[in-house]
Amino acid sequence: MCGITGCFVASAPVSAGWLEEQALASMDELRHRGPDDGGTWVDAGAGLALGHRRLSVIDLSTQGHQPMVSADNRFVIAFNGEIYNFRALRTELETDGATFRGHSDTEVLLASIVRWGLVRTLQRVNGMLSLALWDCRERTLHLARDRFGQKPLYYGWADGALVFGSELSALCRFPTFSGNIDRDSIALLLRHSNIPAPYTIYHNCWKLMPGTVLSIDIAAIERRALPAPTIYWSTAEVARDSLSKPLMMSSDNAVDALESLLRDAVGACMVSDAPIGAFLSGGIDSSTIVALMQAQSPEPVRTFSIGFTESMYNEAGYAAKIARHLGTDHTELYVTPGDAQAVIPDLPQIYDEPFADSSQIPTHLVSRLAREHVTVSLSGDGGDELFGGYNRYTWSRNLMLVINMLPPRVRRWAVRHALQVAPDRLDRIYTKLATVIPNSRKEFRFGEKLHKLAEVFDARTKEEMYWRLVSQWKNPMDALLGDYEPPTLLSRQTEWPVVPNFTQQMMLLDTLVYLPDDILVKLDRASMAVSLESRVPFLDHRVFEFAWSLPGSLKIRKGQGKWILRKVLERHVPPTLFDRPKMGFGVPIGDWLRGSLREWAEDLLSPDALKQGGYFRAEVVQKVWQSHLAGNREQQYRLWPVLMFQSWVRGLR
Repeated sequence: MCGITGCFVASAPVSAGWLEEQALASMDELRHRGPDDGGTWVDAGAGLALGHRRLSVIDLSTQGHQPMVSADNRFVIAFNGEIYNFRALRTELETDGATFRGHSDTEVLLASIVRWGLVRTLQRVNGMLSLALWDCRERTLHLARDRFGQKPLYYGWADGALVFGSELSALCRFPTFSGNIDRDSIALLLRHSNIPAPYTIYHNCWKLMPGTVLSIDIAAIERRALPAPTIYWSTAEVARDSLSKPLMMSSDNAVDALESLLRDAVGACMVSDAPIGAFLSGGIDSSTIVALMQAQSPEPVRTFSIGFTESMYNEAGYAAKIARHLGTDHTELYVTPGDAQAVIPDLPQIYDEPFADSSQIPTHLVSRLAREHVTVSLSGDGGDELFGGYNRYTWSRNLMLVINMLPPRVRRWAVRHALQVAPDRLDRIYTKLATVIPNSRKEFRFGEKLHKLAEVFDARTKEEMYWRLVSQWKNPMDALLGDYEPPTLLSRQTEWPVVPNFTQQMMLLDTLVYLPDDILVKLDRASMAVSLESRVPFLDHRVFEFAWSLPGSLKIRKGQGKWILRKVLERHVPPTLFDRPKMGFGVPIGDWLRGSLREWAEDLLSPDALKQGGYFRAEVVQKVWQSHLAGNREQQYRLWPVLMFQSWVRGLR
């Protein structure tokens, strides 16, 4: 895992010294991503500079130094990520006569590009990556990103230069990068708690979309007109293709096949020359990954979890029981509210642009804990999207049946009365009634979830229901002084991928949007801030293809998601240790905002502070803030994006 950066200047030729100076300054912003080594490569005649910071994981020797030049001197690469099948590719290349200086996956990736070309290589590799590849013969720069967007890559204009890097802070170090805030992107932040690709918080700056290659020649730089990225992997098309070829096998055989495939994917992710471990929350996804790691390891696997004093958010006890059963070398850390809140001032620097999924806090804390012991950690992310884990997949159909049965007037009445009862009171009522509900079907934070459901209860269509479920602010422009919210895949409902049913459509949309723009951003930044490489076995593309070839009944059965994944886990862990309601990985931000974080929030949300930048309608935000303080509504999901933006923009001054 590393950090890459560079620039491509239209006013070539420029001096090699100047290009190297720009690359070195930009690389300083990425030192946390690659503390072990750094290097630059420049072509003054083309006006190109590449920079690389290295976290040594595969081949710890200097033979893995980057930027790396191919054996035929045609290509130069700066690469961030890991190629899990590099050994198989190397064997194939050696059969064809290739020779290698060292043992790094970077050298194998580069030799593969020489042999098969960039696009074919990207289609053959199994891994996570972002890369910058300079073709010395064609005088063309290629930027590429992995299939699902596990590794980030930004690019933008700095006057007549194209600049790019693993994080926005690297782009900001180029002296002609304007850093002008794109006010329209704030609307996306308020709706999604993140800024979806290809947008960023800055004008004339973009995220490269997952599964694409952007190829830029000197003429494009001189014209300042970038071509559209080329798609080498389409998640939607692969999902539809897999659906068209359903697996015809018994349930038991399907469980066998999934376990075998996941075992192989986990084993591939365990290849490392540096110490390796795993995050363990005690949930189904992380427990499955750890179980399959331990099944392949002769030594106890290092596992890590954090706990909270607030029982509604604490899974550490569950994780410890599973760790004991599997025999892992488990480390847990109980953090106080003060420990967690101490991370908040660092969030703007960690995330580069405003990002407002509050589970960013515990993700960073568990990453910091793991980094004290290992360099690489496996994660269970991706299991929900592939195997139907989110609650909305299980109850959306029944909710739409109820919505369609009830007249709009009755639904509006139900919404109004549901929202009049404070969430904590609803929790108390639910606790008394829930004694007759099986543990696996009980809900955590019932009042908060009921309020969320009430907000979608008057939706007219299933598409509108989903749109509201994934929106923190139904209409962000109510809170902003701007007048435009940029279009995204989710807002262009006519462009949603067509699949047989709505549950599958939600799962695919979450994989296309929520996974790369929220889950994977959170994981990458939280871990790389402490120089920890995170790996996600569920996002092995073979697992994705297999999951989409399964019938829905093997994912969601009797109102419960991840049926087939549960069956795999049952072969390693007794169901009594994991069969419980889904908790998520959160912190009690709502309570903190009324308590120990109130002074901090009051400062950022004061009318004067809101008016200072000219971004927000102070009276609207203040009304939401006062509602939250009164306990009438849980408004933290609307407030946290505003607070994260205010904290971030204040750090720019």
